[in-house]
Amino acid sequence: MTLKLMPKERVAAPPDVVEASVLGRVLVVDDEAAIRTALSRFLKMRGFHAVPVASGAAALEAMQNQHFEAMVCDVRMPGMTGLELIVPALAKEPDLAIVMLSAVNDAVTASTALARGAANYLVKPIELADLHQAVVEALAKRAQTMEHRRSEHAALADAARKVEAMERDRTSLELLTVDVAHSVVSAMETKSLFMKGHSERVAVLATSVATHMGLDNATTEAVRVAGLLHDVGTAGVSEIVLAKAADLTAEEMNHVREHVRIGMQILSPLRYLGRVLDYVCDHHEHFDGRGYPRGVAGEAISLGGRIIAAVDAYDALTTERPYREAVSPAEAMKIIRTHVGTLLDPVVVAALGAVIAQREETRTA
Repeated sequence: MTLKLMPKERVAAPPDVVEASVLGRVLVVDDEAAIRTALSRFLKMRGFHAVPVASGAAALEAMQNQHFEAMVCDVRMPGMTGLELIVPALAKEPDLAIVMLSAVNDAVTASTALARGAANYLVKPIELADLHQAVVEALAKRAQTMEHRRSEHAALADAARKVEAMERDRTSLELLTVDVAHSVVSAMETKSLFMKGHSERVAVLATSVATHMGLDNATTEAVRVAGLLHDVGTAGVSEIVLAKAADLTAEEMNHVREHVRIGMQILSPLRYLGRVLDYVCDHHEHFDGRGYPRGVAGEAISLGGRIIAAVDAYDALTTERPYREAVSPAEAMKIIRTHVGTLLDPVVVAALGAVIAQREETRTA
């Protein structure tokens, strides 16, 4: 590895760099003594507390006794490789900011490292200034992720406090439902630009579909609230997986499917929501019985769940996602109709088509 220090008079970190690092603890993992020593010395000069170790096993042992904010790790090492170290390291330090170093410019290795949770992947030889920037950026991303989590937890705690208030005063139930829904949705939308506004759009369109189908006011309101809350479980889904542009692996798909179970765990204390919970639980059931999590079919799926499933699919198709561009309303309905009787309820799809047609007529009038 090429290690290029700056001139002596510029070795000390300027005040702004020291402030950015906040003396973060960095674990440096490399089987080559000269490299890990040089990297550790450089990071210490830049204001970090660097701890060098020679192997993946030594890294995990160090993490048993110390807390680290970041890890700089070589990919190729004897015994446990750097790629193999990522998962157990994150198990010990879930918010660990990981920067991987490799002498091989290999796209597969790089994508594997990032998919497993690394924040960056640098190819040797590297400039030490580039390493410093990568560590600072990884720590900044770590801080942002932790702040998002704190916001989510604060929103959910706020929701829990409001539920307690509801138990003391049943007359506040309707207003509380709206407040809880908005709190949770606002927290979820901080996770991804691609998700922003999704639940609100689903709620509005699902309400229109329910109204077109002639459902009573109470059922229509339950559908609306379920639309707002249907993706609350994405709080437990990896942001890396949510933002992935390529096809998801089977393991990643199973991870994404967990959002329904997580959502039900979050919402289950809100017992007063009644059938809204059923609608949220059923929004990924398929009309032919091949959906999840219950694997039920036809009218065994709650009507609200069938409505949310169709509207959710429509909104996903008509908005940009990491893996594809948005399609037009007409093209979206064309795609949706190919799934009638398998994924989606024919009656619901017919109502959705009528609502979209009315929308388009109004828009072009």
